[in-house]
Amino acid sequence: MTETRSRAPRHRRRKTALVAGVPLALTSAGVLAYSPVFGDDAQSSASAATVAAPAWATATADGFASVNALGQNGTYGGRDGQTVTVKTLADLEKYATADAPYVIVVAATINMDPVGKEIKVKSNKTIVGSGTSGHIVGGGFFLGAGVHNVIIRNLTIRDAYQGVWNDKDHDFDAIQMDGAHHVWIDHNDLRHMADGLIDVRKDSTYVTVSWNKLSQDNKAFGIGWTENVVTDITIHHNWIRETEQRNPSTDNAAHAHLYNNFLEDAAGTDIKSSYGNYSRGATKMVLENSYFQGVNNPVIKDSTATIVQKGNTFVGTSGRNESGGTAFDPKSYYSYNLDATANVPSLLKSGVGPRSSIGTTSATTTAAAATTLTVAKDGSGQYKTVQAAVNAVPANNASRVVISVKPGTYRELVKVPSNKPHVTIQGTGASRNDTVIVYNNASGTPKPDGSGTYGTGGSASVAVEADDFQARNLTISNDFDEKANQSLNGHQAVALRTSADKVFLDGVIVTGDQDTLLVDTASKDKLGRVYIKNSYVIGNVDFIFGRATTVIDKSVITLKKRWDGTSAGYVTAPSTVANRKGILIANSAVNGDVSAASFYLGRPWHAGGDASLDPQTTVRNTTLSAAIKSTPWTDMSGFSWKDDRFAEYKNTGAGSGSASSNRPMLTDAQAAGQEIADWLGDWTPTAS
Repeated sequence: MTETRSRAPRHRRRKTALVAGVPLALTSAGVLAYSPVFGDDAQSSASAATVAAPAWATATADGFASVNALGQNGTYGGRDGQTVTVKTLADLEKYATADAPYVIVVAATINMDPVGKEIKVKSNKTIVGSGTSGHIVGGGFFLGAGVHNVIIRNLTIRDAYQGVWNDKDHDFDAIQMDGAHHVWIDHNDLRHMADGLIDVRKDSTYVTVSWNKLSQDNKAFGIGWTENVVTDITIHHNWIRETEQRNPSTDNAAHAHLYNNFLEDAAGTDIKSSYGNYSRGATKMVLENSYFQGVNNPVIKDSTATIVQKGNTFVGTSGRNESGGTAFDPKSYYSYNLDATANVPSLLKSGVGPRSSIGTTSATTTAAAATTLTVAKDGSGQYKTVQAAVNAVPANNASRVVISVKPGTYRELVKVPSNKPHVTIQGTGASRNDTVIVYNNASGTPKPDGSGTYGTGGSASVAVEADDFQARNLTISNDFDEKANQSLNGHQAVALRTSADKVFLDGVIVTGDQDTLLVDTASKDKLGRVYIKNSYVIGNVDFIFGRATTVIDKSVITLKKRWDGTSAGYVTAPSTVANRKGILIANSAVNGDVSAASFYLGRPWHAGGDASLDPQTTVRNTTLSAAIKSTPWTDMSGFSWKDDRFAEYKNTGAGSGSASSNRPMLTDAQAAGQEIADWLGDWTPTAS
């Protein structure tokens, strides 16, 4: 199947750096004085932006698909055309094969007729699933010679399998391209087809394949089948699971950049891997920070091909694992950020495939706009309590529900359970002080049913267990009275506990004394990310603690005296899982009405005495008041802080200091790997 054509012109590097899933401008903030509200301009901007096209309709590719070449400036699909919603094969084919640009939202299961049909997509198209409802069954898409600027996103393409495992008779692929260029394949679930899941053939080039799950197939992903050395391809953050071969097989690719992929051959199944990543012919491959589990022959190369390996992990693999030769520097073509290899399995298990947040806004589809539920103590809203509104959110809701809370003090316990994602709780007052959710349980508080005490985690006034949660313009408080309850065994009193991924707190106050803010994850093996911006966190002992990957940005951390009027405490107590990111405080201020040199920045919490944990706190580009000790880290429960990860970078103020054995400072090179982008990964927190 070889076809000859003239060699493509080489690249022109993009002028704008692209970092996948991360805001391009996360700038430093100065010292923030305590005031009722700051950052409201950002909130207004977010509201104004909602009238524009949603981000997914105008999204652009990263990797080689972002490079300007062959007369095409990056890959942006059909963003310049009309947005249409399709639910039938006839409509899908009508718009995908049209000459004009379109954003085509697939909002139903579409069965291909006949089985094996591949729609011949023309240039300048975005084909995107509406949340998780867009399924293509029994066929796929074909991009022929010269077709360019195509995005295929957020779809499930499945089940063209004809009962023959190594099927030589049915070329039924999920996505096949022959001579196409500038193509982005992103956040799809591709499985159980008759031939390959993805075929990039016949000099197709400037292709990026990202955040997909490829599974249950003999041949996952083939690249090349040409004598020309033309193809430039980026493959990142894909979970390739239970596929036998071509994972991928890369033949005569000029530049193949593979990073942060997870290749898994699970034990006890009928599917056995023949090989993993294969560099063939004249391919030059760079393979970085990928995770291989149980794969036979995980990395192999021909004698004429090259592979440069960096930072990969191999668990339970066997057979060939090869590298050799020289390749290329991907950053000479585009910018990118690497996730830590150890995080790759959990990151991809939770992050690949169709997202409910893509393709699902009323501005472009028939889906309903975000639902708003109103809460008012005086009965002027739909509900009198915040929890009643949370209870009204449908289980497993697919779209955003905003709980709009009128000013007042709501003395209640609020829990957002794990089966109610995409919830926003938003105060409607002029200040975040106007709307307060508060309760006063402590760890040692007896439960009313006599079943024991609440414990630290159970003491939370607000508990968030659902992914994609947001809170803004309100106060969350625990006002447990330590002085009046000295006889109680357990004074930890949590205001807010999170145990979910993609939690965004924007313009809030979280206040208490001991253990104010617990940033946790659903389990030790689960990723949980929390981004806190334009906010205040107030407390005294270990008042920012837990194992979640947490960023506190452009915020004020306020130190307060203890119940007896003394000044002594600890800002953070991370319990980070090894090889994950812990707590990052950036571009913020740490201050309060306490004595000089009375507070530590942190200490290592090895929860339950777990020595396998590797707690991490980094404080950078932050103003530290004189309250911070000159030796800002200390031990905890027999564990030395020096055995874990505690560091500063370019802090200022009376509480800052110079590097020493008791005050480690990041080098510039180390700090480059401890940016906000490194904590958030593929997630861009956006107000909604």
